[in-house]
Amino acid sequence: MSYVEVRDVCKRIGPEQVLDSVSFSVDSGEVACLEGENGSGKTMAMRVVCGLVRPDSGTVEVSGKRLWGEVSFPPSVGLLIETPALLDGYNALDNLSLLASIRGVASRDDLRRTIERVGLDPASRKPVRKFSLGMRQRLGIAMAIMEAPELLVLDEPTNALDEDGVALLERIIGEERERGAALLVSSHDANFIDAVATRVYHMAFGKVRGAEERGQA
Repeated sequence: MSYVEVRDVCKRIGPEQVLDSVSFSVDSGEVACLEGENGSGKTMAMRVVCGLVRPDSGTVEVSGKRLWGEVSFPPSVGLLIETPALLDGYNALDNLSLLASIRGVASRDDLRRTIERVGLDPASRKPVRKFSLGMRQRLGIAMAIMEAPELLVLDEPTNALDEDGVALLERIIGEERERGAALLVSSHDANFIDAVATRVYHMAFGKVRGAEERGQA
């Protein structure tokens, strides 16, 4: 059984059919990419998988548990959806520490190592309000990966990253996949998808129009 199973999910917002009978799956140890233009339904599909939006119909199972039936949220998930929610007056480590205190899974040393993984300085006292957009995005990625989740959901994670940042992100995604995480990633960047994807779902107008295996080694 796949780690994530989405079957015939529909979601309407007002007059707009945002998701129309969407089905896809994500296995542990793979990178499934949702590819499509803005407005294709990628972000809404990810919100549904994370338990943030309840669909009008269809089913979502994560780790064998049905969302809004057996569980309300995935049991182990790290996510970056749209703009990272950061506290501007706190530095990178304090931002991560505050979030990590909710579950108590990651130690202070784990957080320092995670900040280093995304190319930031864990010893820096610089508040987030002085961060560039690229630094904010790196910190958002750190928030997603810091607890080594079984499911990692990244929505347009290359936003605001320079060439070095994208290369670093590609390496992190490879490491998370090798660790055995199930990764669901959205992007409209074909080069990035080519670099990381094991499976690609092509979305347009709220539908999955096709799927292809990429067979990354």
